[in-house]
Amino acid sequence: MSVSLLGAAEIRTLAAELDVTPTKKLGQNFVVDANTVRRIVQVAGVQTGERVVEIGPGLGSLTLALLETGASVTAVEIDHRLAERLPQTATAHGVPDGALTVVDADAMRVTELAGDPTVLVANLPYNVSVPVLLHFLETFPRIERGVVMVQAEVGERLAAPPGSKVYGAPSVKAAWYGAWRLCGTVSRHVFWPVPNVDSVLVGFSRDAEPRGSDDERRATFAVIDAAFQQRRKMLRQALAGVLGGSAAEASVVLERAGVEPTVRGEQLGVDDFARIASAV
Repeated sequence: MSVSLLGAAEIRTLAAELDVTPTKKLGQNFVVDANTVRRIVQVAGVQTGERVVEIGPGLGSLTLALLETGASVTAVEIDHRLAERLPQTATAHGVPDGALTVVDADAMRVTELAGDPTVLVANLPYNVSVPVLLHFLETFPRIERGVVMVQAEVGERLAAPPGSKVYGAPSVKAAWYGAWRLCGTVSRHVFWPVPNVDSVLVGFSRDAEPRGSDDERRATFAVIDAAFQQRRKMLRQALAGVLGGSAAEASVVLERAGVEPTVRGEQLGVDDFARIASAV
């Protein structure tokens, strides 16, 4: 028996049965178009036998498309009603026993995942997409690659290169883990309810070797945060608080790191920030 996908009418019926009204608080916008979820899975290159983690499966549209490939899926869902119903939906749609594991929890609090997934695929709630992504990349080093659907503004920021207008702290922190790329746009009309923002697919692949230790990452992220909290200021001023207390002291550290004290944070790449952190 092959896995079948959810249709728009069935999604609404399921929601009504569970008394689920999509909420802005949880960022719930359910995908009701089968072509869209298949496209996400295709862009992610999910293969038979791979282990995938999905964050926020909702009623299961994308989950079933992932399982259709023959991959196994661990789905992390914060809404208890949805988490409880998902295995039943999967069985009814032809998913074999053992292929789906549901974790009923807040994704930001998850620190262990059975099976050590290597691929992350998700339709992420707009309000928590960046913190959730960074948490999973930090916590689960076995995740090698992934594709996420996020608000267009968030996706453009994640994939932005140094010097870009939308380049900021999320861009640099994401780059700590690997390379990011925009993989296409998604019509707002494939969602229920229809959101008032556009969405994009963002792909990432983790670097083969870690950029640094946890301590080095924390130190680098502290420098990144300081640089972009006052992004219009030169680095010697923006980083004064974390590099000694004065602009003069910050300049000494920046020069030691090979960074011009008069540049701004938006001109630097993640390697530059790592060098500044290690020069403190």
